[in-house]
Amino acid sequence: MRPRIPREIWILVGAAFVIAIGFGIVSPVLPAYARSFDVGVAAASVIVSAFAFFRLVFAPAGGLLVSRLGERPVYLAGLLVVAASSFATAFAQSYGQLLLFRGLGGIGSTMFTVSAMALLVRLAPPVARGRVSSAYGSAFLIGGMVGPLLGGALAGFGLRAPFIVYGVALVLAALVVGIGLGGARLRPEPGAAARPALTLREALTSPVYRAVLVSGMANGWTNFGVRMALLPLLAAAVLDEPWVAGAVLAVGAVGTAGTLQFSGRWVDRVGRRPLVIAGLAVMGVSFGLIGLAQSPGLSTETGLAVLFALSVTSGIGAGLVNPAQQAAVADVVGHERSGGTVLSTFQMSQDGGAIVGPILVGVVADTVGFGVAFAVTGVICVIGLIPWLRAPEPLGVNSE
Repeated sequence: MRPRIPREIWILVGAAFVIAIGFGIVSPVLPAYARSFDVGVAAASVIVSAFAFFRLVFAPAGGLLVSRLGERPVYLAGLLVVAASSFATAFAQSYGQLLLFRGLGGIGSTMFTVSAMALLVRLAPPVARGRVSSAYGSAFLIGGMVGPLLGGALAGFGLRAPFIVYGVALVLAALVVGIGLGGARLRPEPGAAARPALTLREALTSPVYRAVLVSGMANGWTNFGVRMALLPLLAAAVLDEPWVAGAVLAVGAVGTAGTLQFSGRWVDRVGRRPLVIAGLAVMGVSFGLIGLAQSPGLSTETGLAVLFALSVTSGIGAGLVNPAQQAAVADVVGHERSGGTVLSTFQMSQDGGAIVGPILVGVVADTVGFGVAFAVTGVICVIGLIPWLRAPEPLGVNSE
């Protein structure tokens, strides 16, 4: 009989869904909102990157806060910081204010992301870590698919309206989590010793943790960076119609969402290592070949078919990798240790890839074209799986 997923985890999953909807609401209007302050395309793109940059820079401090203050208060504070950032962004009076307010939201995002990961590690039954990671990832993914649709509708009320709605959604999520995670289970027993912290130095002695940092960088580079920044540009190069870019991202998300319905169970049954290797291999082949959609010898219809087919396939690879990686990190930390710094370093590996990847691959695309640029991304995926070829299977480690 499969172990039941605790109620507290379902509360976190529900909150993740609300947060993702809110993030999706503001995503489609943010560049246009930035352009409304009479800045160019490059400056508008910096607004998007500022959030990720602040997440990356604040990640070590976020991990320390979780280790010292506990998961629940840091999670709630992070939600409220992002809510305040969203409200402030809605009423920004200049590009400089917009850049500052949006960037500060990345601090809160790191706080609730790292603390949510720590809570999932502590509360998830060890033999259900894959299912828990899959459920949590599905909530974010589906919310992220619904959010942009709502954001487009809200934009009719003005470019500031989505940010106000996002702020309200975060406050509501904080209330739900604050009440739902207020039980005794999240507090130590009276007189119980504090859980010892797993230091980063200790974690780095684990070949599994070293492997997950490399694969996390590759995953961030590919799925959170190149997919979002360059894949829409490739789509426009194949067919310059407004619907194409959104459709390509949507079919990739559908591939990921569909895979997540099964991959969590596979992670708990066959192990973390096989799914990380298989997922990165699928992503590597898909992204390595997707630039062929723009080949001069292909008709537009064939190019679109290649583009959509490989986007779906790459999404399937992402659905295999993500729950397996998160479960592997949870295996390294275990139930009996706190791992704020260890978890935040894993997050930094993904955020770092998401920031650096689009910049470097964008330069390659400008210099020698999309074909080589996406081939480079395929190589990065292969590099990400190499450490896993020698790493042991973490399933069953720290499962007491």
